[in-house]
Amino acid sequence: MGYESHKIANNFFTSAILLFLIQIVVGIIAALQFVWPDFFILNFNTIRTLHINALVVWLLLGFMGASYYVIVEESETELWSIPLARFQFWATILTVGLVVIGYIIMGFYPQANITVFGTLLLNEGREYIEAPRWADILIVVSVLLFLLNTTMTAWKTRKFTDVQGVLIAGNLFLALMYLPGVFYTKNMIMDQFWWWWVIHLWVEGAWELIAAAFLAFSLHKLLGADRTMLAKWMYIEVGLVMFTGILGLGHHYYWIGTPAYWLWIGGIFSALEPVPLVLMVWDSFRTTKYATKPVENRVGLFYTISHVVFNFVGAGLWGVFHTLPQINKYTHGTQITTAHGHIAFYGVYALLVLAMIYIALPTLRGVKQFNQSRGYVAFWWMTISMIFITFSLTGAGLVQSYLERVMGLDYVTVKSAYNHYFWIFRAVFGVGFLVGVLIFVKDFFVAGKEPLAKAS
Repeated sequence: MGYESHKIANNFFTSAILLFLIQIVVGIIAALQFVWPDFFILNFNTIRTLHINALVVWLLLGFMGASYYVIVEESETELWSIPLARFQFWATILTVGLVVIGYIIMGFYPQANITVFGTLLLNEGREYIEAPRWADILIVVSVLLFLLNTTMTAWKTRKFTDVQGVLIAGNLFLALMYLPGVFYTKNMIMDQFWWWWVIHLWVEGAWELIAAAFLAFSLHKLLGADRTMLAKWMYIEVGLVMFTGILGLGHHYYWIGTPAYWLWIGGIFSALEPVPLVLMVWDSFRTTKYATKPVENRVGLFYTISHVVFNFVGAGLWGVFHTLPQINKYTHGTQITTAHGHIAFYGVYALLVLAMIYIALPTLRGVKQFNQSRGYVAFWWMTISMIFITFSLTGAGLVQSYLERVMGLDYVTVKSAYNHYFWIFRAVFGVGFLVGVLIFVKDFFVAGKEPLAKAS
């Protein structure tokens, strides 16, 4: 490794991909429970909580690992405090482990979720941000320690770059946007109002800034593209993402009791959200023409460009076609939303973290070349499976929207009588996705440690 600090990035990457594997396993269990509700000893609500929270946490761990790697590379120095980074890593892992144990305990014994000092001990029950209050506080502390370490690393060298600036701004935004999920109000409308700040602005605001910084760094490192050109387009894309993303928050406010003007704001700016994504796709392909050096890490570039394409497909197309209020009136809360969530998170963030891992891999292994063929195999297993998972969920959502919202049939009837085969397809392709993840996990642990001729 070029720097001792790279070991910290490697630790975060290792924990991230192992949690990624766990997320997919419990996701398959959840898919099977749609077909056989009593399939597993833990109920669907618990499995779903584990699936979604594992997704969020492994992506955060991946972001932290990639940020430590990028900051060190950009600053060309060791981290400001390696002991602090180690402490932050193990404290984060311990917190996540305790939260998971709490979810599982509550799955078996719901009565264990007692109130302590005015807050619930194991699960606050708020969808997607079920973590108890004590865990919320520890997560915020972890992110602040991480932000302090990365910021001071950039500061100590006085070698400021555009990538550093956007990345640190994204990480600061990430810490701030988690705070609305730490408190709740007794008024459900107000609680939902602030809840969406985390669910939407955290992901479509803070995470997008971080993604833009990673993309600019990757294109420069892999292609040798001009930093000034990359910075110009990075700022344009970030500005558009923030402009459309912040006001596009309104498409979540349609049906929670907020003023009617959110129908207009949410409808207009949700429709504009794909614009910066189109620009990102165009800019990435345009940038590849300006490569100043041969691309050795082709699998890293492949995952990077794939992230850009599926960012547009998942977050853009699959998001916008059902967010306009005239459509969302029928599709809100159906499996169409689930389809969008699956393809968007895979394309926008999962592929990005996997790309950053492959980009960092030669440095982490201390090699210039590594077998890349297994990475392509993993990609196609995961991507083809995710496409069919998305189609299955979209089909189920279309059936659900019409039969429930237009015809007036109840949810259970539609689920059991009309969407049965969609659930089977989703479970089958979920197993296919798991195969791809297993191939990737193997590749992470052996790439750079085996002879170049071997990659099976």
